[in-house]
Amino acid sequence: MQRPSPDEYQPPLTVWGHAWRLVGMAVVTALVWGPIVPRQWQEHRGLFWLDVVLGLVCYVLVFWRRRWPLAIALVTGVLSTFSGIGAGPAVLAGVSVATRRRMWQLAAVGVVNVIAGQSLATIQPVKGPDPYWLTLTVNVVFTIGMLGWGMYIGSRRELLWTLRARAERAEAEQELRVAQARGTERAQIAREMHDVLAHRISQISLHAGALGFREDLTAAEMRHSAAVIREKAHEALTDLRGVLGVLRDADTGAPQDAPQPTYADLPRLVEDERASGVRVEYEDLIDAGGPPVPDAVGRTLYRIVQEGITNARKHAPGALLTIQVTGSPEDGIDIVLRNPVGFGASRTPGAGLGLVGLAERAELRGGRLEHRREGTTFVLHGWIPWAA
Repeated sequence: MQRPSPDEYQPPLTVWGHAWRLVGMAVVTALVWGPIVPRQWQEHRGLFWLDVVLGLVCYVLVFWRRRWPLAIALVTGVLSTFSGIGAGPAVLAGVSVATRRRMWQLAAVGVVNVIAGQSLATIQPVKGPDPYWLTLTVNVVFTIGMLGWGMYIGSRRELLWTLRARAERAEAEQELRVAQARGTERAQIAREMHDVLAHRISQISLHAGALGFREDLTAAEMRHSAAVIREKAHEALTDLRGVLGVLRDADTGAPQDAPQPTYADLPRLVEDERASGVRVEYEDLIDAGGPPVPDAVGRTLYRIVQEGITNARKHAPGALLTIQVTGSPEDGIDIVLRNPVGFGASRTPGAGLGLVGLAERAELRGGRLEHRREGTTFVLHGWIPWAA
Protein backbone atom coordinates (compact mmCIF):
# COMPACT_ATOMS: atom_id res chain seq x y z
CA MET A 1 0.00 0.00 0.00
CA GLN A 2 1.37 3.42 -0.97
CA ARG A 3 1.79 6.06 1.70
CA PRO A 4 -1.29 8.30 1.76
CA SER A 5 -1.09 12.03 1.30
CA PRO A 6 -1.85 14.27 4.33
CA ASP A 7 -5.11 15.37 2.72
CA GLU A 8 -6.31 11.76 2.74
CA TYR A 9 -5.82 10.99 6.42
CA GLN A 10 -6.80 14.37 7.89
CA PRO A 11 -10.15 14.02 9.68
CA PRO A 12 -12.94 16.44 8.77
CA LEU A 13 -13.39 19.41 11.07
CA THR A 14 -16.58 19.44 13.11
CA VAL A 15 -18.12 22.19 15.20
CA TRP A 16 -16.56 20.65 18.30
CA GLY A 17 -13.20 20.46 16.52
CA HIS A 18 -13.32 24.17 15.68
CA ALA A 19 -14.41 25.01 19.23
CA TRP A 20 -11.57 23.30 21.13
CA ARG A 21 -8.99 24.60 18.67
CA LEU A 22 -10.31 28.11 19.22
CA VAL A 23 -10.06 27.64 22.99
CA GLY A 24 -6.49 26.36 22.60
CA MET A 25 -5.52 29.42 20.54
CA ALA A 26 -7.09 31.70 23.16
CA VAL A 27 -5.06 30.03 25.92
CA VAL A 28 -1.79 30.52 24.01
CA THR A 29 -2.78 34.13 23.27
CA ALA A 30 -3.46 34.76 26.95
CA LEU A 31 -0.09 33.31 27.97
CA VAL A 32 1.85 35.41 25.44
CA TRP A 33 -0.17 38.64 25.26
CA GLY A 34 -1.32 38.78 28.89
CA PRO A 35 2.01 39.94 30.41
CA ILE A 36 2.51 42.74 27.86
CA VAL A 37 -0.98 44.13 27.31
CA PRO A 38 -0.96 46.47 30.38
CA ARG A 39 2.23 48.25 29.34
CA GLN A 40 1.03 48.38 25.73
CA TRP A 41 -2.13 50.18 26.80
CA GLN A 42 -0.40 52.52 29.20
CA GLU A 43 2.83 53.35 27.37
CA HIS A 44 2.54 52.29 23.71
CA ARG A 45 -1.07 52.62 22.60
CA GLY A 46 0.00 52.24 18.95
CA LEU A 47 1.58 48.84 19.64
CA PHE A 48 -1.64 47.81 21.39
CA TRP A 49 -3.83 48.55 18.38
CA LEU A 50 -1.27 47.06 16.00
CA ASP A 51 -1.25 43.93 18.13
CA VAL A 52 -5.05 43.73 18.06
CA VAL A 53 -5.37 44.28 14.31
CA LEU A 54 -2.64 41.82 13.36
CA GLY A 55 -3.97 39.30 15.87
CA LEU A 56 -7.47 39.44 14.37
CA VAL A 57 -5.96 38.97 10.93
CA CYS A 58 -4.14 35.87 12.20
CA TYR A 59 -7.35 34.48 13.72
CA VAL A 60 -9.07 34.85 10.34
CA LEU A 61 -6.20 33.46 8.27
CA VAL A 62 -5.80 30.35 10.42
CA PHE A 63 -9.16 29.00 9.21
CA TRP A 64 -7.54 28.43 5.75
CA ARG A 65 -4.57 26.50 7.17
CA ARG A 66 -5.64 23.22 5.57
CA ARG A 67 -5.90 24.73 2.10
CA TRP A 68 -2.56 26.55 2.25
CA PRO A 69 -0.80 25.05 5.29
CA LEU A 70 2.74 26.26 4.75
CA ALA A 71 1.79 29.76 3.55
CA ILE A 72 -0.63 30.33 6.48
CA ALA A 73 1.94 29.05 9.00
CA LEU A 74 4.65 31.36 7.64
CA VAL A 75 2.37 34.41 7.43
CA THR A 76 0.93 33.97 10.94
CA GLY A 77 4.46 33.32 12.25
CA VAL A 78 5.72 36.56 10.75
CA LEU A 79 2.70 38.54 12.01
CA SER A 80 3.20 37.12 15.51
CA THR A 81 6.49 39.05 15.56
CA PHE A 82 4.44 42.20 16.20
CA SER A 83 1.34 40.62 17.80
CA GLY A 84 1.06 38.57 20.97
CA ILE A 85 -2.56 37.83 20.00
CA GLY A 86 -1.29 36.20 16.78
CA ALA A 87 0.81 33.70 18.77
CA GLY A 88 -2.23 31.42 19.22
CA PRO A 89 -3.04 31.13 15.51
CA ALA A 90 0.67 30.83 14.69
CA VAL A 91 1.01 27.85 17.02
CA LEU A 92 -2.08 26.12 15.55
CA ALA A 93 -0.87 26.74 11.99
CA GLY A 94 2.58 25.41 12.92
CA VAL A 95 1.12 22.24 14.43
CA SER A 96 -1.02 21.79 11.31
CA VAL A 97 2.07 21.96 9.08
CA ALA A 98 3.91 19.53 11.36
CA THR A 99 1.19 16.90 10.89
CA ARG A 100 2.32 16.66 7.26
CA ARG A 101 5.84 15.67 8.41
CA ARG A 102 7.84 17.23 5.62
CA MET A 103 11.21 18.16 7.01
CA TRP A 104 11.93 21.25 4.93
CA GLN A 105 8.54 22.71 5.87
CA LEU A 106 9.18 21.92 9.53
CA ALA A 107 12.56 23.65 9.34
CA ALA A 108 11.09 26.75 7.68
CA VAL A 109 8.22 27.07 10.17
CA GLY A 110 10.51 26.38 13.11
CA VAL A 111 13.01 29.08 12.15
CA VAL A 112 10.25 31.65 11.55
CA ASN A 113 8.61 30.90 14.91
CA VAL A 114 11.90 31.12 16.86
CA ILE A 115 12.75 34.44 15.20
CA ALA A 116 9.22 35.73 15.83
CA GLY A 117 9.40 34.79 19.51
CA GLN A 118 12.73 36.49 19.98
CA SER A 119 11.60 39.59 18.10
CA LEU A 120 8.37 39.83 20.08
CA ALA A 121 10.30 39.77 23.35
CA THR A 122 12.55 42.57 22.01
CA ILE A 123 9.93 44.80 20.38
CA GLN A 124 7.16 44.64 22.96
CA PRO A 125 7.40 46.54 26.26
CA VAL A 126 8.13 43.73 28.72
CA LYS A 127 8.72 44.59 32.38
CA GLY A 128 12.05 43.22 33.57
CA PRO A 129 13.12 41.38 30.40
CA ASP A 130 14.75 37.96 30.86
CA PRO A 131 18.29 37.24 29.64
CA TYR A 132 18.58 36.73 25.91
CA TRP A 133 19.87 33.17 26.20
CA LEU A 134 16.96 32.18 28.47
CA THR A 135 14.39 33.65 26.10
CA LEU A 136 16.05 31.88 23.15
CA THR A 137 16.12 28.57 25.01
CA VAL A 138 12.44 28.83 25.91
CA ASN A 139 11.52 29.72 22.33
CA VAL A 140 13.53 26.83 20.87
CA VAL A 141 12.16 24.30 23.36
CA PHE A 142 8.58 25.50 22.84
CA THR A 143 8.94 25.41 19.05
CA ILE A 144 10.42 21.92 19.08
CA GLY A 145 7.62 20.74 21.37
CA MET A 146 5.00 22.34 19.10
CA LEU A 147 6.39 20.68 15.96
CA GLY A 148 6.91 17.35 17.73
CA TRP A 149 3.30 17.35 18.90
CA GLY A 150 2.16 18.04 15.34
CA MET A 151 4.30 15.19 13.99
CA TYR A 152 2.81 12.81 16.58
CA ILE A 153 -0.71 13.80 15.59
CA GLY A 154 0.12 13.29 11.90
CA SER A 155 1.67 9.88 12.54
CA ARG A 156 -1.33 8.76 14.55
CA ARG A 157 -3.76 9.95 11.89
CA GLU A 158 -1.85 8.14 9.16
CA LEU A 159 -1.67 4.95 11.22
CA LEU A 160 -5.42 4.97 11.88
CA TRP A 161 -6.14 5.70 8.21
CA THR A 162 -3.83 2.88 7.10
CA LEU A 163 -5.40 0.36 9.48
CA ARG A 164 -8.87 1.37 8.38
CA ALA A 165 -7.93 1.18 4.70
CA ARG A 166 -6.35 -2.25 5.17
CA ALA A 167 -9.44 -3.52 6.97
CA GLU A 168 -11.70 -2.22 4.21
CA ARG A 169 -9.47 -3.69 1.52
CA ALA A 170 -9.31 -7.04 3.32
CA GLU A 171 -13.10 -7.07 3.63
CA ALA A 172 -13.50 -6.22 -0.06
CA GLU A 173 -11.01 -8.92 -1.06
CA GLN A 174 -12.80 -11.43 1.15
CA GLU A 175 -16.13 -10.61 -0.50
CA LEU A 176 -14.48 -10.94 -3.91
CA ARG A 177 -12.98 -14.32 -3.01
CA VAL A 178 -16.35 -15.54 -1.73
CA ALA A 179 -18.05 -14.36 -4.93
CA GLN A 180 -15.39 -16.05 -7.07
CA ALA A 181 -15.69 -19.26 -5.07
CA ARG A 182 -19.46 -19.22 -5.50
CA GLY A 183 -19.10 -18.60 -9.22
CA THR A 184 -16.59 -21.44 -9.58
CA GLU A 185 -18.80 -23.79 -7.60
CA ARG A 186 -21.83 -22.88 -9.68
CA ALA A 187 -19.92 -23.40 -12.91
CA GLN A 188 -18.66 -26.77 -11.67
CA ILE A 189 -22.15 -27.90 -10.69
CA ALA A 190 -23.56 -26.63 -13.99
CA ARG A 191 -20.97 -28.61 -15.98
CA GLU A 192 -21.57 -31.75 -13.94
CA MET A 193 -25.34 -31.48 -14.26
CA HIS A 194 -25.13 -30.95 -18.00
CA ASP A 195 -22.65 -33.78 -18.56
CA VAL A 196 -24.60 -36.24 -16.43
CA LEU A 197 -28.25 -35.32 -16.92
CA ALA A 198 -28.03 -34.53 -20.64
CA HIS A 199 -26.70 -38.03 -21.21
CA ARG A 200 -29.43 -39.74 -19.20
CA ILE A 201 -32.26 -37.57 -20.50
CA SER A 202 -31.20 -38.21 -24.09
CA GLN A 203 -31.49 -41.95 -23.37
CA ILE A 204 -34.98 -41.46 -21.96
CA SER A 205 -35.94 -39.32 -24.96
CA LEU A 206 -34.66 -41.98 -27.37
CA HIS A 207 -36.76 -44.76 -25.86
CA ALA A 208 -39.80 -42.53 -25.43
CA GLY A 209 -39.49 -41.47 -29.07
CA ALA A 210 -39.41 -45.11 -30.11
CA LEU A 211 -42.65 -45.75 -28.21
CA GLY A 212 -44.32 -42.87 -30.03
CA PHE A 213 -42.99 -43.93 -33.43
CA ARG A 214 -43.52 -47.68 -33.31
CA GLU A 215 -47.14 -48.81 -33.68
CA ASP A 216 -46.45 -52.54 -33.99
CA LEU A 217 -45.07 -53.08 -30.49
CA THR A 218 -46.63 -55.81 -28.40
CA ALA A 219 -47.73 -55.23 -24.83
CA ALA A 220 -44.61 -57.02 -23.57
CA GLU A 221 -42.34 -54.84 -25.72
CA MET A 222 -44.08 -51.71 -24.53
CA ARG A 223 -43.67 -52.81 -20.91
CA HIS A 224 -40.00 -53.49 -21.58
CA SER A 225 -39.51 -50.02 -23.10
CA ALA A 226 -41.37 -48.42 -20.20
CA ALA A 227 -39.16 -50.33 -17.77
CA VAL A 228 -36.05 -49.08 -19.58
CA ILE A 229 -37.36 -45.50 -19.38
CA ARG A 230 -38.05 -45.93 -15.68
CA GLU A 231 -34.58 -47.40 -15.12
CA LYS A 232 -32.91 -44.52 -16.94
CA ALA A 233 -34.98 -42.03 -14.96
CA HIS A 234 -33.82 -43.66 -11.74
CA GLU A 235 -30.23 -43.52 -12.97
CA ALA A 236 -30.69 -39.83 -13.76
CA LEU A 237 -31.91 -39.20 -10.21
CA THR A 238 -28.97 -41.15 -8.80
CA ASP A 239 -26.53 -39.17 -10.91
CA LEU A 240 -28.20 -35.94 -9.84
CA ARG A 241 -27.70 -36.88 -6.18
CA GLY A 242 -24.05 -37.59 -6.97
CA VAL A 243 -23.63 -34.19 -8.61
CA LEU A 244 -25.24 -32.41 -5.69
CA GLY A 245 -22.98 -34.42 -3.42
CA VAL A 246 -20.00 -32.30 -4.46
CA LEU A 247 -21.48 -29.53 -2.34
CA ARG A 248 -19.52 -29.26 0.88
CA ASP A 249 -20.83 -29.58 4.37
CA ALA A 250 -21.49 -26.14 5.85
CA ASP A 251 -19.98 -27.08 9.24
CA THR A 252 -16.95 -29.23 8.39
CA GLY A 253 -16.21 -28.07 4.83
CA ALA A 254 -15.69 -31.71 3.78
CA PRO A 255 -17.41 -33.20 0.70
CA GLN A 256 -20.66 -34.85 1.70
CA ASP A 257 -20.72 -37.40 -1.09
CA ALA A 258 -18.78 -37.39 -4.34
CA PRO A 259 -19.05 -40.69 -6.27
CA GLN A 260 -17.36 -39.42 -9.41
CA PRO A 261 -16.59 -41.69 -12.40
CA THR A 262 -12.99 -42.49 -13.34
CA TYR A 263 -11.17 -43.92 -16.33
CA ALA A 264 -11.98 -47.46 -15.20
CA ASP A 265 -15.69 -46.72 -15.68
CA LEU A 266 -15.36 -46.03 -19.42
CA PRO A 267 -15.86 -49.66 -20.58
CA ARG A 268 -19.03 -49.94 -18.50
CA LEU A 269 -20.34 -46.69 -19.99
CA VAL A 270 -19.75 -48.02 -23.50
CA GLU A 271 -21.43 -51.34 -22.67
CA ASP A 272 -24.48 -49.58 -21.23
CA GLU A 273 -24.82 -47.55 -24.41
CA ARG A 274 -24.54 -50.62 -26.57
CA ALA A 275 -27.23 -52.27 -24.49
CA SER A 276 -29.49 -49.29 -25.06
CA GLY A 277 -29.08 -49.52 -28.84
CA VAL A 278 -26.24 -47.08 -29.60
CA ARG A 279 -23.62 -48.36 -32.06
CA VAL A 280 -20.25 -47.77 -30.45
CA GLU A 281 -16.77 -49.08 -31.16
CA TYR A 282 -14.32 -48.49 -28.32
CA GLU A 283 -10.56 -48.93 -28.71
CA ASP A 284 -8.32 -48.46 -25.67
CA LEU A 285 -4.62 -48.35 -26.63
CA ILE A 286 -3.26 -47.25 -23.26
CA ASP A 287 -0.86 -49.80 -21.78
CA ALA A 288 -2.81 -51.66 -19.10
CA GLY A 289 0.42 -52.70 -17.39
CA GLY A 290 1.66 -49.14 -16.96
CA PRO A 291 0.82 -46.63 -14.27
CA PRO A 292 -2.90 -46.04 -13.73
CA VAL A 293 -4.59 -43.02 -15.26
CA PRO A 294 -5.08 -40.32 -12.56
CA ASP A 295 -8.66 -40.05 -11.35
CA ALA A 296 -8.96 -36.37 -12.29
CA VAL A 297 -7.81 -37.12 -15.84
CA GLY A 298 -10.05 -40.17 -16.07
CA ARG A 299 -13.04 -38.15 -14.95
CA THR A 300 -12.43 -35.61 -17.70
CA LEU A 301 -12.08 -38.38 -20.32
CA TYR A 302 -15.27 -39.99 -19.04
CA ARG A 303 -17.20 -36.74 -19.46
CA ILE A 304 -15.81 -36.24 -22.98
CA VAL A 305 -16.94 -39.73 -24.02
CA GLN A 306 -20.30 -39.24 -22.32
CA GLU A 307 -20.93 -35.96 -24.14
CA GLY A 308 -19.74 -37.44 -27.45
CA ILE A 309 -22.21 -40.32 -27.13
CA THR A 310 -24.99 -37.89 -26.21
CA ASN A 311 -24.26 -35.71 -29.24
CA ALA A 312 -24.09 -38.74 -31.56
CA ARG A 313 -27.41 -40.02 -30.25
CA LYS A 314 -29.09 -36.61 -30.69
CA HIS A 315 -27.59 -35.48 -34.00
CA ALA A 316 -26.74 -38.75 -35.76
CA PRO A 317 -29.04 -41.48 -34.42
CA GLY A 318 -28.16 -44.90 -35.77
CA ALA A 319 -24.68 -43.85 -36.89
CA LEU A 320 -21.58 -45.73 -35.81
CA LEU A 321 -19.54 -43.87 -33.20
CA THR A 322 -15.86 -44.82 -32.91
CA ILE A 323 -13.85 -43.96 -29.81
CA GLN A 324 -10.08 -44.27 -29.65
CA VAL A 325 -7.97 -43.54 -26.58
CA THR A 326 -4.17 -43.45 -26.75
CA GLY A 327 -1.43 -42.03 -24.58
CA SER A 328 1.29 -42.44 -22.00
CA PRO A 329 2.58 -40.58 -18.94
CA GLU A 330 5.15 -38.81 -21.16
CA ASP A 331 2.84 -37.81 -24.03
CA GLY A 332 -0.47 -37.31 -22.25
CA ILE A 333 -3.75 -38.83 -23.38
CA ASP A 334 -5.39 -38.34 -26.78
CA ILE A 335 -9.04 -39.18 -27.24
CA VAL A 336 -10.77 -39.08 -30.63
CA LEU A 337 -14.49 -39.62 -31.27
CA ARG A 338 -15.80 -39.93 -34.84
CA ASN A 339 -19.29 -40.34 -36.22
CA PRO A 340 -20.85 -39.66 -39.61
CA VAL A 341 -23.08 -36.64 -40.06
CA GLY A 342 -26.11 -36.21 -42.27
CA PHE A 343 -28.45 -38.59 -40.51
CA GLY A 344 -31.81 -37.35 -39.29
CA ALA A 345 -31.36 -35.63 -35.95
CA SER A 346 -33.58 -36.53 -33.02
CA ARG A 347 -35.99 -34.08 -31.45
CA THR A 348 -34.17 -34.03 -28.12
CA PRO A 349 -33.62 -30.35 -27.25
CA GLY A 350 -30.14 -29.10 -26.44
CA ALA A 351 -28.65 -25.85 -25.23
CA GLY A 352 -25.49 -26.20 -27.33
CA LEU A 353 -23.32 -25.66 -24.25
CA GLY A 354 -22.05 -29.21 -23.80
CA LEU A 355 -18.91 -28.86 -25.92
CA VAL A 356 -18.27 -25.41 -24.45
CA GLY A 357 -18.40 -26.82 -20.93
CA LEU A 358 -16.18 -29.75 -21.93
CA ALA A 359 -13.63 -27.38 -23.47
CA GLU A 360 -13.57 -25.41 -20.21
CA ARG A 361 -13.17 -28.64 -18.23
CA ALA A 362 -10.26 -29.72 -20.43
CA GLU A 363 -8.57 -26.32 -20.13
CA LEU A 364 -8.87 -26.47 -16.34
CA ARG A 365 -6.89 -29.73 -16.51
CA GLY A 366 -4.24 -28.12 -18.68
CA GLY A 367 -5.47 -29.77 -21.88
CA ARG A 368 -7.56 -28.84 -24.88
CA LEU A 369 -10.67 -29.98 -26.73
CA GLU A 370 -11.64 -29.20 -30.30
CA HIS A 371 -14.25 -30.35 -32.77
CA ARG A 372 -14.29 -30.25 -36.55
CA ARG A 373 -15.76 -31.80 -39.66
CA GLU A 374 -13.71 -33.99 -41.95
CA GLY A 375 -15.89 -34.39 -45.01
CA THR A 376 -19.01 -36.19 -43.79
CA THR A 377 -17.49 -37.11 -40.43
CA PHE A 378 -17.77 -35.16 -37.19
CA VAL A 379 -14.59 -35.39 -35.11
CA LEU A 380 -14.22 -34.57 -31.42
CA HIS A 381 -10.54 -34.52 -30.43
CA GLY A 382 -9.21 -33.93 -26.95
CA TRP A 383 -5.80 -34.02 -25.27
CA ILE A 384 -5.27 -34.13 -21.51
CA PRO A 385 -1.87 -34.16 -19.79
CA TRP A 386 -1.29 -37.31 -17.77
CA ALA A 387 -0.38 -35.54 -14.52
CA ALA A 388 -3.20 -32.98 -14.62
